[in-house]
Amino acid sequence: MELVLFIGLQGSGKSSFYRERLAATHVHVSKDLWPNARRREARQQRLIAQALAEGRSVVVDNTNPLVGDRAPLIAIGREHGARVVGYAFESDLEACLARNAARVGRARVEDKALHITSRKLSWPSYAEGFDALFHVRLDPQGGFHVREWRQEDESQRVRKPDA
Repeated sequence: MELVLFIGLQGSGKSSFYRERLAATHVHVSKDLWPNARRREARQQRLIAQALAEGRSVVVDNTNPLVGDRAPLIAIGREHGARVVGYAFESDLEACLARNAARVGRARVEDKALHITSRKLSWPSYAEGFDALFHVRLDPQGGFHVREWRQEDESQRVRKPDA
């Protein structure tokens, strides 16, 4: 049983990765599924705990940019004996903005949301309590390249133009 946390900007491929790689085996939990709900954090934590208590693996498909966003989720995973896995999505700001612009309806977020997330994005570390970490890069053809997280990845920043 696993608790998987996605980490990355909006438009970095997180939901597509879930559909392609984990939908058959993991429950999908995302605050995006209830945009107008009150107490979204509490609802998310309750759904995660419920699925794990039932012995089902879970993916938390949010940006999870800060250590403080991830800590309570990791704690829930630990409480239920789940293996805690992080997938950090390479987040090229301009590419994410372009993919976001192609979205329609509720799937599209304001550009300022991506800029805010990019400024506060903190890459994960094993010190947070992850059992495994992976780096995910979206390739131009729409596939995914996944590799094990390396120590030097922890110092990465969101790639910005001319950076």
